[in-house]
Amino acid sequence: MNFISFGYGLFLLSVLGIYWSVEQQRLRLWTLLIASIIFYASNQIYYVPLLLTLIFINFRLGLALGQNTSPGKHTLDWRISNEEWQFAQADWNRRRLQILWLGIILNIVLLFGFKYLPPLFNFFNPSSTNPGNVNAFKAIAPLGISFFTFECIAYLVDVYRGAPASKEFIKFASYKSFFTKLISGPITRYHNLASQFDTLKFPNADTIAEGLWLIARGALKKALLADHLGIFVDLCFSSLQRAGSVDLWLATFAYGLQLYLDFSGYVDIARGSALLFGLVLPENFNHPYFSTSIADFWRRWHMTLGDWLRNYLYFPLGGSRRGLARTCFNLTIVMLIAGIWHDAALGWIVWGGFHGLALVVHRLTDVISDRFEPLENFWQNPLGITLAWLITQLMVFTSWIWFRLPNLQDSWLVFTHLWGRSADAQFAQKVYVEALNISQYQLAVLLISIATAMAIAYIFNNRLKLQLNWHLKLLFIPLCLWAVWILAPEGRLPYIYFDF
Repeated sequence: MNFISFGYGLFLLSVLGIYWSVEQQRLRLWTLLIASIIFYASNQIYYVPLLLTLIFINFRLGLALGQNTSPGKHTLDWRISNEEWQFAQADWNRRRLQILWLGIILNIVLLFGFKYLPPLFNFFNPSSTNPGNVNAFKAIAPLGISFFTFECIAYLVDVYRGAPASKEFIKFASYKSFFTKLISGPITRYHNLASQFDTLKFPNADTIAEGLWLIARGALKKALLADHLGIFVDLCFSSLQRAGSVDLWLATFAYGLQLYLDFSGYVDIARGSALLFGLVLPENFNHPYFSTSIADFWRRWHMTLGDWLRNYLYFPLGGSRRGLARTCFNLTIVMLIAGIWHDAALGWIVWGGFHGLALVVHRLTDVISDRFEPLENFWQNPLGITLAWLITQLMVFTSWIWFRLPNLQDSWLVFTHLWGRSADAQFAQKVYVEALNISQYQLAVLLISIATAMAIAYIFNNRLKLQLNWHLKLLFIPLCLWAVWILAPEGRLPYIYFDF
């Protein structure tokens, strides 16, 4: 079931009707759970039993972790010596740590088995790569397995750190399987959503308008903008030998916009749908292409993943508390893991390592700037800010080449053809004339126009702090949906992050 379809619209309205027609919280949670199972089954029915089993296992592990952290029989017995009590406490804490590691390893093994074992097997078995080889190891990973795994690990770590464990399976299952965020996030912490389950209220007019506006805006981003850009990106990157340098630069820029509009469009629909259920999901993007450093970029891009990496990897590794060298090492390790989290191809590792290197360079630049006042003042004046923005975005957009082409041979070919390469005449005819019916110059103007519209939105939202009121949102909602219906390309492209 696709977010941008009549089927999803009917499904959403039906679930909302049942959800708000019952008054008991437990019945509403059951409604969400059943609806989420139906939604997931419409995409991958054969993985529903696995999904429910993993939810139950993580629920039970959370219960085991959340038991009284001090042995009650000792705290209530005044005849137990302080030394004996400390031994009992240490023993209990060791057991909790073992349970935590059991949960983490279980979730990581699941992720590794589905996403990384098949490509690793085929990598070390060259004969499996031959076309038509029936012995090739193939496995279709469950949709949303990466997001599912990170949420489970976050929940177990939070409970280990002292947060209360869920004592109601229906509440935990509704959180884990909530269909609007199940496949591609945003990554949501259990306790944030559980507290909202306890205070559910029918949304007011402003909230309903905001939810519908987010759905319409997300559909516009995805179907009208990202999918049209995706057609050119696919044509260009599938004909690397024929594309010229200008074509590859346009495709790189177009892919950066496509990726953002595709993923942020999905999150908009997910957050808008959740608002209609009286639930608020975390924001995942904050105009990342207007960041002036790579650190700022990761505070704005895929914000819930960045938050996860900081809280459950970077800080446990020591963060920035153990000196500059250890900080740089931690940044590199975290970004390498972020690359591996996306997929098993070498291109993802290079992409993560490149971002890790960029974060290290940024940290070193900060340290040097703090010691030289003229340099620090330079980065704060308009020229320095503009230069920092240009360097950051050049780094981000060129790194998307590995993201789009994780096969290192393909991505290396793009990098070597970015300068001084003329396009094949047949390529220009097929791409610009036959497929797109626009010239190379017109495509460049279109990309600049999209970037300009994003800049205007950034100025209004982040600088001027201006927002549309709910009356105007209700006016624009049917216009956006009508534009999607009329102008979206046929054969809609799948969401990019469904692969992760």
